[in-house]
Amino acid sequence: MKVNGADGSVLMEVKSLDREGGKITFTGTVMGAMPVKGVLSPEDVRSAYALIKRKKNLWFFLATFIFRRSPKAS
Repeated sequence: MKVNGADGSVLMEVKSLDREGGKITFTGTVMGAMPVKGVLSPEDVRSAYALIKRKKNLWFFLATFIFRRSPKAS
């Protein structure tokens, strides 16, 4: 999975997601060179949920997001 910046450059590439106990761990690279291993705790996910909860239309968008195609580059 790639996380892109506004200019289309790859900021981070997540290569794997795993579960360690009650947390989610991920490994990947940042800026194409720096290896990174991160951990998401349940508190982190709840704080992300709180951000999404305020946006009513975002839930429908996220539910249908995996079925959408990427917009064509200009």
